[in-house]
Amino acid sequence: MDKVTKEMTEKVTEEIGKRTSDNAPKIELRRQSTMGQTVENPKNMGETLGKLLRYFTQSKGLLIGLLLAVVAVTITSLLAPALQGMVIDTIQERSWHSFQTLLILLLITYVFHGAFTLAQSLLAARLSQSIVRHMRYDLFRKIDHLPISYLDMHSNGDVMSRMTNDIENISNTVSQSIGSLISGVLTMIGTIAIMFWYCWQLTMITMITVVLTVIVTQQMSKIMRSVYRKRANALGRLNGHSEEMISGYRTVLAYNRQERTKAEFQELSDWLTTEGIRAEILGGTMGPLMNAISNLGFVIVAAFGGYFALKGLITIGVISAFIIYAKQFSRPINEIAQLFGSVQTAIAGAERVFDLLEQPDEDDSGSEIIEDMKGNISFRHVNFSYLPGKQVLYDFNLDVKSGQKIALVGATGSGKTTVVNLLMRFYPVDSGEILIDGKNIMDLQRDWLRHNTAIVLQDTVLFSDTIENNIKYGNPHADDASMIQAAQTSNCAYFIERMKDKYQTFLKQAGASLSHGQRQLLNISRAVIADPRILILDEATSSVDTRTEQNIQDALVNLMKNRTSLIIAHRLSTIQDADVIVVMDKGRVVETGNHEELIEKQGSYYSLYMSQFAGNKT
Repeated sequence: MDKVTKEMTEKVTEEIGKRTSDNAPKIELRRQSTMGQTVENPKNMGETLGKLLRYFTQSKGLLIGLLLAVVAVTITSLLAPALQGMVIDTIQERSWHSFQTLLILLLITYVFHGAFTLAQSLLAARLSQSIVRHMRYDLFRKIDHLPISYLDMHSNGDVMSRMTNDIENISNTVSQSIGSLISGVLTMIGTIAIMFWYCWQLTMITMITVVLTVIVTQQMSKIMRSVYRKRANALGRLNGHSEEMISGYRTVLAYNRQERTKAEFQELSDWLTTEGIRAEILGGTMGPLMNAISNLGFVIVAAFGGYFALKGLITIGVISAFIIYAKQFSRPINEIAQLFGSVQTAIAGAERVFDLLEQPDEDDSGSEIIEDMKGNISFRHVNFSYLPGKQVLYDFNLDVKSGQKIALVGATGSGKTTVVNLLMRFYPVDSGEILIDGKNIMDLQRDWLRHNTAIVLQDTVLFSDTIENNIKYGNPHADDASMIQAAQTSNCAYFIERMKDKYQTFLKQAGASLSHGQRQLLNISRAVIADPRILILDEATSSVDTRTEQNIQDALVNLMKNRTSLIIAHRLSTIQDADVIVVMDKGRVVETGNHEELIEKQGSYYSLYMSQFAGNKT
């Protein structure tokens, strides 16, 4: 787990702990997850909605169709109760011809209402997927052009969350909430207008139950959020405990902690059961309570409506319509209250998405190329800091001649990897310049520079694809003969040939079935087929055994022939044949020379070498 992810996990765990009820089991967990929905509040709702609206306008046809469907659903839902009341009045008046006509109109209205409701759902779903498709495309394209500095400062989980969770929240809100919100507002406006038109006195009396419904809903929602949050915390603690025990099962067995583990699980499970029962009981009371208030409204409408009917103010059909309108008016209020949280969460997610989309692209300046590249590298008075005020390199100078093998050694944090980052243009220098064959790398085409530079890292990176495609990742235009030659040069052809499908073998889970050494050899073959003029090896053998290291070293020797090579290594035994060894300490060059010269000086390199020889970690 990287440092940023660890810090984020600790903050989340601490926050969950603060919100957990006092009767929570006191069991320490390193990782926790919350399965309940968290409502996030957007920082600038208006600005974010404006940006989101641009994606709606990209699907104008679907948006217009959805709005028309919503209006049609609203009109039919408002028309149906009025027709139903008129039907009842025709029964009382014994006007059978009008009864038949109105009944047919009522039937047609319900049919159209169902059709338009279906159309609304389909159009909302298509609109949400269209918006999400455009957002995902823009987001992935942006990620593909982000500078390394952004990805170094943000955890992979955070970036992935914007691509998945935040986008999914937006999709769900558009497909499920937008139509309901618009329809709810229109329904409330239309319903209250019709009710006042029928009988304003009965409307004012009916509003008592509506106000009561709103108050009860608000109070119940506050209580339910608290109870459901506790249940979600309990579920998160149980899931986190289960995940830890399953992933660390070997350790549990090794230390004979099975009984303790079962006791902890039982304690968490009992806590979840208690909170779950509370949540279910409270959730089960919401429906009956709302029904009781609704039924109270029916009684009020029936009582006062009957009185007004006897006085001749309204008809019996109007009373029937009023009962439906009263229920129809309170329903959107409850729906909007329930949707408000998901809308806020979606807008907060959209803010995070737009924050990433508005990040500046990686610097793509420079238009020159070197026709006949030799591979001479010069660092001249380079100063650099990742963060202002925390300098990493101080007046760094280094000259590398074409074909030379240069090794960078030093303690962790001395700035070795930073030198590579600057050479690859992952970061710009604060001052000074880096030259290749006499040209400043900032004047060279960035893509051309990286095309002529290959890097082999300590952490192997393979893709869930065939071995052929993984090797040809370094040069997609290479033919099969070049691929086989690269595999032979990197000493990985022998184990590929023993596989059933050879180069067409599909690497599941990015080569999890291969040993670390085999994955590293495939990485080296990728660098071989790229045929770079400059080669960078960053701790390429530090995490393998001695025998595998020798196999990788042989492959690296073949790879480094006739190429300018920069090698970062902790194992000094792997760089004794380097042309020049550069010893770094706290961002400065403290010694340079070959192995024999530096040993004779008995300086920093000598101390590093002797400590390793004694078996101590440097």
